[in-house]
Amino acid sequence: MHLDPPPGIAAALTHSSTLRRLLYEALAALGLDPTDTYRRAYQGLPLAPPLLDAREGHDNAPRFWQALEGISGDVDIGLHLGEVMKPRPQDVVGYLLLASRDLRQALEAFVRFQHILSGGFVARLEQQGDTARLIIDLNYRGVGSLRQQMECLALLLYKMLASVTDEGFCLSAIDFRHPAPRRLSEHRRLYGLLPQFSQAHDALIFPCALLNRPSRSANPRLFALLSGQAEQELAELAENQLLNRVRYWLGVNLGGQPCSLARCAQALNLKAGGLQRALAEQGSSFRALHDEVRRSRAVQLLENGQAIREVARACGFAELSPFYRAFRRWQGATPQAFRSAADGEALAHAAQTLGQ
Repeated sequence: MHLDPPPGIAAALTHSSTLRRLLYEALAALGLDPTDTYRRAYQGLPLAPPLLDAREGHDNAPRFWQALEGISGDVDIGLHLGEVMKPRPQDVVGYLLLASRDLRQALEAFVRFQHILSGGFVARLEQQGDTARLIIDLNYRGVGSLRQQMECLALLLYKMLASVTDEGFCLSAIDFRHPAPRRLSEHRRLYGLLPQFSQAHDALIFPCALLNRPSRSANPRLFALLSGQAEQELAELAENQLLNRVRYWLGVNLGGQPCSLARCAQALNLKAGGLQRALAEQGSSFRALHDEVRRSRAVQLLENGQAIREVARACGFAELSPFYRAFRRWQGATPQAFRSAADGEALAHAAQTLGQ
């Protein structure tokens, strides 16, 4: 039985260990000790071995990618890891890509089962005119798009899609959310073009005609069998429940981007009306979840001593007066009164502890 997290709190997302297994091999190929690299990046945080069926904490991943450039001394380490990676299938999603009828079916499977790979994926396939865009956003709470991770992932996906299309896949453009680095020669060498930086999404852009390119490894019966297995694995992810996905999306975007029903629905590959109905069937609504996440964040930040104006901004309020009204509705007191009461309780607890 799966239980929803407490109001306003999203269950922790996870990702498969597939990428870490590939990273171990790639680090070794570049002359870096994988175990030592991870140990230094995680600085004593326990890290389980990358077993075939293991799940890892999604929001811990930035520790590795943020430390990697300093550990390796390579400003383009993400690109160089992607260059030496061998994109062979190691999980149900990888095998689905190879068994797909054509590139369209492969990418639809990738989008459908993206959360088996990582709970933080917000991937979708878009078509406009003669151009297709595979958006591969990977989100973390409190952390923006990670340059080294996304440049590595984009190169790895490029290789995987090339293998699906018998090396027929080609890029028209690549978009990245992170700012442009100073040096771009390695980007041109490995992608065959210069990416566009500071864009709205991380995305691979290619001609729509490639979507109908058949795969030499297509196997309809195997694809059907693997799809059933992937559906089962997806259903077993408690974190993937709708209420949790919406809470997590709100937690990532609150205070930084507009948090509308339409934007959330797009990120979850749903129509706004469909998301609204699905939430209603579970006794909730987007507005109620938005309120829950705002309330939870406001309480946490006030208890941590953050300035009230900063708390309001972090909760998505442009002005103080609506924040005050909302907080009084949530807690029955002003933010100042709440903080004073919380400080009093903390002092009383500390005094009681010292007296024991």
